[in-house]
Amino acid sequence: MNAGPTLPELGPDVFEVDAESLIDETVADLREAVQQRLRKRGTVVAVSGGIDSSVVLALCVRAFGPENVLALLMPERESAAETLSLSRQVVDSVGTASVLEDVTDVLEALGCYRHRDEAFRDLIPYYGPGWRAKIVLPPIIGEDSYRVFSVVARSPGGEDVRVRVTTDALRRIVAATNFKQRIRKTIEYYHADRLDFAVAGTPNRLEYELGFFVRNGDGSADVMPIARLYKTQVYQLAAALGLPSEVRARTPTTDTYPLSQDQEEFYFALPYDAMDLALYARGNDRPPASLAAALGVSLDDAVRIYRDIDAKRRVAETLKLPPLTSAGLRALAGERS
Repeated sequence: MNAGPTLPELGPDVFEVDAESLIDETVADLREAVQQRLRKRGTVVAVSGGIDSSVVLALCVRAFGPENVLALLMPERESAAETLSLSRQVVDSVGTASVLEDVTDVLEALGCYRHRDEAFRDLIPYYGPGWRAKIVLPPIIGEDSYRVFSVVARSPGGEDVRVRVTTDALRRIVAATNFKQRIRKTIEYYHADRLDFAVAGTPNRLEYELGFFVRNGDGSADVMPIARLYKTQVYQLAAALGLPSEVRARTPTTDTYPLSQDQEEFYFALPYDAMDLALYARGNDRPPASLAAALGVSLDDAVRIYRDIDAKRRVAETLKLPPLTSAGLRALAGERS
């Protein structure tokens, strides 16, 4: 009786790739998608100074040449201080054209900051000018309680205040900050339309599979070249593509809230390399004990991590749904019957 294929040991080695071969394969896929299927000449890429957008930009330049790729730099007043300088380093390294579109005035006019700060003030009445805040989730390791968001706010004097977020306030905060991703996407499509280009999205596998994107915001694109790659693999491609070391060394951030915030405390609950391993293990039906041993955590922790992944996958599937028409809903009902 055949025992079936032997799965590799659960560890960082499962993400090792032949970076040059993977680059060539992804470039070929990009050309097929953009030139043959979409019938566009090149791509627009929103560049944030982070690893994902930098790799997507470099891949697009490999695929279409620098003359057929436009990098968009779209900071706003709450962007990290290094965002613009790192973005410019990436653009210079790949030799493509760029356009700077500061979105602060648009966000101000739409009430992005005002609506969000009103929600912060409902939770912290003395929140005002000079204050900065973010929303965070509690750790998943060693914690068995239900995970709910809190606001961490810092006064002008440097004092931190932490309060639990109500459901209403959380929805208002998220709705307001989602303006940032949706406005940027609107600008991307303006430039794509005027140039007859496609919009290249930047989510990696962790983000796309677990729903770390805004519907009709950064989750919207014509092509997503790295959505099948774990973030660990994206870093390997970044090195092979010769991207600046400062970009490759940058800690993944949301770059969304006025107070500095990494992706772990906002959404993933684990560092990206551990989260990659957890997603890989869950996707390959590894038992929780296997993940616990690989990460050096308890069995209960591994079970909680799997439960969190399952919940995020359900959210992601909803975010990725196309517009639901009456005919489409009837078709789905027929499939279920």
